[in-house]
Amino acid sequence: MEERALLAFILSFVVLLGWLLLFAPKQSIHKQKGNIIKKTASEKGIKKEIKIPPPLPTPAYRANEVETLVDSSLYRAKISNLGPSIKEFLLKKYYKTPDKNSGWVDIIPSELKSLSPILLGFDLLDKTPIPYKPEKIGLKVYKKSKELTYTASYMGINVKKTFHFYPDSYKIDLTVDIKNLNKSPVKGSFIAKLNGLIPGHRKTHYYSHLGLAAYVQNELKQIKLKKKGQKKIFSGNIEWIACESRYFLAAIIPQLKDGTLEVKKFQDGILEGYYKSGSFTIPPSGDIKHKFILYIGPKEIPILKKIGFHLDEVVDFGWTDFIAKPLLYILRFFYRFTHNYGIAIILLTILVKIIFWPFTHKSYESMKQMQKLQPLMEKIREKYKDDKERLNREIMNLYRTYKVNPLSGCLPILIQIPVFFALYRVLCDAIELRHAPFILWINDLSAPDRLFRFSFHIPLMAPPYGIPVLTLLMGLTMYIQQKMSPQPGDPSQAKMMMLLPIVFTVMFINFPSGLVLYWLVNNILSIIQQYIVQKRTT
Repeated sequence: MEERALLAFILSFVVLLGWLLLFAPKQSIHKQKGNIIKKTASEKGIKKEIKIPPPLPTPAYRANEVETLVDSSLYRAKISNLGPSIKEFLLKKYYKTPDKNSGWVDIIPSELKSLSPILLGFDLLDKTPIPYKPEKIGLKVYKKSKELTYTASYMGINVKKTFHFYPDSYKIDLTVDIKNLNKSPVKGSFIAKLNGLIPGHRKTHYYSHLGLAAYVQNELKQIKLKKKGQKKIFSGNIEWIACESRYFLAAIIPQLKDGTLEVKKFQDGILEGYYKSGSFTIPPSGDIKHKFILYIGPKEIPILKKIGFHLDEVVDFGWTDFIAKPLLYILRFFYRFTHNYGIAIILLTILVKIIFWPFTHKSYESMKQMQKLQPLMEKIREKYKDDKERLNREIMNLYRTYKVNPLSGCLPILIQIPVFFALYRVLCDAIELRHAPFILWINDLSAPDRLFRFSFHIPLMAPPYGIPVLTLLMGLTMYIQQKMSPQPGDPSQAKMMMLLPIVFTVMFINFPSGLVLYWLVNNILSIIQQYIVQKRTT
């Protein structure tokens, strides 16, 4: 009975890991195949004294497009005067692959470039793609902050949009100045639009949220819409709206917090978040000003904390968050001294092992005692093989007599489950581990371990194909650990337990190499601990 419970627990853990590997939520980038999505009219209920004519044909606007290149030590941005809108944002410290010749990461996906994915302004003007006049067509931001101003006049309204760039920050300030030159008042609202891609067909094995998110009423909202035309509306204190990918983020922080946010899903795998402040009236010859804050950069918690406005809440590790974030802080702490996240993972594994040492030590001692009871248990099984009820009762009496807990062997696995899943989330989603090298051929701890590159397909292995050295070593150490553990009395159960190293090896073959490294080091430490216990109890 007790052996079946132990076996059932371990097999349940295997099934859980298998589900994690094979049936994790699939995130993707769904390619746009249609034309530019047209914006809808402004919400009903706000009367305007000035009627805005329909927009001019798109080709006319493109003919007037002027692009300004903004170059800083952290990024290179391309800003179009249509909107104006950010068409390209290249991060100089992040590359597409571990190879630095692969090019910088562009936060603006190609599918969104024609949609003005980031747009901020005044609803009377910015519902139509009017061209603005740029102050300059080139700007270098290296030693001190600099500004870039765009101006436009339309239907008696003057608007000035001023970008403020910082040389050492991904933060960008944008001030929108509106002046009413008409003889009648004008009603309107400040607006912010943000487009984002949503998950589609590409198969990946991580849980990070992709698409739009918002911080509303002091709560993180990860927005997921399934059907075309479906929408969600949020109102109240809207701290920020953001479009997030696995490692990067584009966020808009309005200074007028109270407003509404409408998120719509379009057919081509695109979400549009449309923020609108409360309405206000500009008197004749009057003006009004509003400030937005942009953040376009990595999802790195210390950087986001400096920005403020709870922007760091966008880094969310799900139900493991309360464990994952402390693990990430510890990894960052070790990295400060080692400058190698692989070594930091090893040190973290040792720290976790030390913390749980008393629990696992007691468990191994109990397992050793169970091993000594095997001859007595075999006699009981032989004596009461035809009476299952009496057999179970006598075995339980044996445990009570020798004060042995038959389920104590579950403890080493049980206490590792939360840490395992939390570390899985960290290694998959934390930008610190992206393209982080370890040693020799392991140049990305967030990717599977592959020695050499094979042109042929290997079953159950995700590309690229190669030799998973760390995974094979992990399977070997798990086999050694299994051999050192007391075996179940039932031969069929014993054979099944010895198959676990093979099952785990197959499952771990596509896991991040950093996670395999953690499990390998943990196995080695467990073998050492079991050896010490066996020597002392012999």
